[in-house]
Amino acid sequence: MLLDAFTLGLGYNATLVTLGSALLGGAAGVCGTFLFLRKRALVSDAISHATLPGVALAFLVMVALGGDGRNLIGLMAGSALSAVLGLWLVQKLTRHTRLAEDAAIGAILSVFFGFGIVLLTVIQTMEAGKQAGLESFLLGATAGMLKSEGLTIAIGGAVSLLAVLLLRRPMTMVAFDPEYASATGMNVSRIDMLTMMLVMAVTVVGLKIVGLILIVALLIIPPVAARFWSDNSDTVALLSGAIGAVAGYTGAALSASAPSMPTGALIVLSAALLFTLSLILSPRRGLVAAALRQLKYRDQVHMRQGLLAIALQQPIYERLTLNMLGKQGLLRADGVPTDLGRARAAKALLDEERWRALRTLPQFEAAAARYDGLTDLEQILTPDQLTEIDAHLNRPHGVPA
Repeated sequence: MLLDAFTLGLGYNATLVTLGSALLGGAAGVCGTFLFLRKRALVSDAISHATLPGVALAFLVMVALGGDGRNLIGLMAGSALSAVLGLWLVQKLTRHTRLAEDAAIGAILSVFFGFGIVLLTVIQTMEAGKQAGLESFLLGATAGMLKSEGLTIAIGGAVSLLAVLLLRRPMTMVAFDPEYASATGMNVSRIDMLTMMLVMAVTVVGLKIVGLILIVALLIIPPVAARFWSDNSDTVALLSGAIGAVAGYTGAALSASAPSMPTGALIVLSAALLFTLSLILSPRRGLVAAALRQLKYRDQVHMRQGLLAIALQQPIYERLTLNMLGKQGLLRADGVPTDLGRARAAKALLDEERWRALRTLPQFEAAAARYDGLTDLEQILTPDQLTEIDAHLNRPHGVPA
């Protein structure tokens, strides 16, 4: 059954939900990238929690008008209006009071969420309408999802993704340098508002699948994971969208194969797994790469100190240093340096003397800032510069004392 779920073999509705979840995950990942780059990740939390009273109020309005209150488009419209109100209040509190944005977000988040819980409690006591399953908007659920609902979510995710792709340039500029963006004539406040609207759209579309509590994770985890792999904003956005899409597809497929498992939680756990793999395996920022760099640096330090000890005829006590010198043919088993070891040691001592001289010469200030004490100076300085330093040391170029 699991293989059938991943190969879209569980029927039309399950296929629609799985593909819709993938589109939603891609849109959330790409859109969340700009929140992450703008350092406004908490805004997504406020928007998502602000949707709850809108869902409840939309249900009450539809019941009052004679419906059963479960129309997905109506519930999404109510959640969107509630999210807009919450976002507007956050901006007003930030601009017209001394509250920082995070404090305003915390206030609006808690008040709106508390009000929504109260409304849901009231709804559960009502005799009119179909309240069953309304709480699924908290954590998400796809069991029993209608074809029309799955199609609505799929279309909403695709439209949100397209809108983000069309607006990525101005949003990227504002995220990295709002002052420059403003100087070029961009309306930074308007672009920020458009970004928030896109986040709101993704949040509203994702309520049925992921739920308002977990949609935040789908907006933030993919860009954080993608950031481990690249420094380029476009690449990060693409990777983030891919990670979100894979997480949405995987979580929905797992949920389809095990209907008792919550869809939203499985999607978020899939995203968390991809984040963990990025954290560990990223070639530049991953834990494995960092550990390898640390080991390489340690070996370089031991090698340099061992060579300097040979040049200065000092004893070497570190077992690791002795082993490294021996493996490279620089030191014999009885502790006597080989000819190659003496030559390498003389070169290491010369570099140390050059380095001390380099720090005293103002014309080499830029090079001094780049030298780490381990890199060969030939990789940093030109032959003419090395000749100048050797002249300052009163010796022929490249000849140790």
